[in-house]
Amino acid sequence: MGVKVQPAMSRKHIKTYSVLLAGGTGSRLWPVSRELLPKQLVNLAGDDSLIQNTIKRLSPVLDAERMRIVCGEEHFFEVARHLEEIGVSPEGKIITEPCGRNTAPAILLATLNILKKEKDAVILVFPSDHVIGDIDGFHDCLRKAVSLAGMNYIVTFGIRPAYPETGYGYIEGGRKLKESALAIKRFVEKPDEETAAHYVRARNFFWNSGMFAFKASVLVKEFMSLEPALLKKIKKAVYRGKDISFEEYSKLPDISIDYAIMEKTQKGVVLPSEFGWSDIGSWKSLYDFLPKNRDNNVVEGDVILRETRNCFIKGDDRLIVANDLDNIVVVETPDTVFVSNLDKSKNVKSIVSELKKQGRKEYKAHTKVYRPWGTYTILEENAHTKIKRIVVYPGAKLSLQMHHHRSEHWIVVHGTAKIVNGDQTIFLEENQSTYVPKTTPHRLENPGKIPLHLIEVQIGNYLEEDDIVRFDDDFGRE
Repeated sequence: MGVKVQPAMSRKHIKTYSVLLAGGTGSRLWPVSRELLPKQLVNLAGDDSLIQNTIKRLSPVLDAERMRIVCGEEHFFEVARHLEEIGVSPEGKIITEPCGRNTAPAILLATLNILKKEKDAVILVFPSDHVIGDIDGFHDCLRKAVSLAGMNYIVTFGIRPAYPETGYGYIEGGRKLKESALAIKRFVEKPDEETAAHYVRARNFFWNSGMFAFKASVLVKEFMSLEPALLKKIKKAVYRGKDISFEEYSKLPDISIDYAIMEKTQKGVVLPSEFGWSDIGSWKSLYDFLPKNRDNNVVEGDVILRETRNCFIKGDDRLIVANDLDNIVVVETPDTVFVSNLDKSKNVKSIVSELKKQGRKEYKAHTKVYRPWGTYTILEENAHTKIKRIVVYPGAKLSLQMHHHRSEHWIVVHGTAKIVNGDQTIFLEENQSTYVPKTTPHRLENPGKIPLHLIEVQIGNYLEEDDIVRFDDDFGRE
């Protein structure tokens, strides 16, 4: 694939933006990653979530104020909360998709959103669920990528392979260009082991990292030439000033940026990169990235091991005892235990598909569910009773609602609750309670400055969501 480059345009007045792709469910990391709480919102490699780690490592090279995050509508409030936790205002930074349509629509959506504000910009795109070991080396590559993008190249970061991995796509590099970049000769699909070994020996094949850098105007021109219908549809939605609808977005092609642009463009270059990268695409890849103990185990949680080696054991809130195991992954959550051969653990994706087909709730949500106003955790559930632990953030409130088929008991454990219960508005402190009869409009609110904790006991013959009649929504913090 040849490379034709226009004369470099001065970047004196062109700002640099970062775009984080935060869609997807990370089903190969089930049961921790689920549809309503995907891996990018989970603490898997340290004290921060993967999306928080991604934002932090972009500094000081890229300004967090010039950042856009593309995520699903159902994750908007949780992404915003993760930004707030690390001191980044989410205002104007989150772009939502009604449904997932792969990376080409997501990247184009973010690019056009930025062009509504800027005449042009250098944009760097990063998946929000990857990890980097060598931050200084990563920053050096960012600077090179910004320079190359300013020369009107479309840059993809190619990871120099450390071993013959068969789970990644590869990029073959051609002739040498500026900033150590190589012209892209071709993209190749995930190879077999023999082919992957050949790629490693050849030294000009690189893992496809899914990270890119380009000038916004250059990418739009490439879409105009290579995917004009997709550009027209997304541009129409972005510039009319309204959110794109599910009906419109679901009709867009499900296409990656590689297929749409990178495999066809004459401007593509690969930047060889070595900075301890992992896409955390499976329990095996997470195991490979994390530090091991003297028996080559990765251990998290309350775990006791005997004669166990080369294993990944991750607990949540129960004791795990492992005896005489080798090359095994054990992941425990409050409602599920996953056990697998470590090397074959990525096959859990097919298990998640089967759970979804069976209508099992475990594919979608944890027993702890995050909402815009706080969280609730299901402690016990049967046909006629459900017990929840509810946490309401300071200043937040739930919707005004009622139930036809169940009554509720609320007991305050910590904090102060403001409660609408029929015609009454009452305040409850720790160790106080109230009863909400069927068909009674009610609302729960936290007027205080600390989180409100309470226990809710639901009793009735109908405990499904369809029993709720909402008089307003519970998506805002009013």
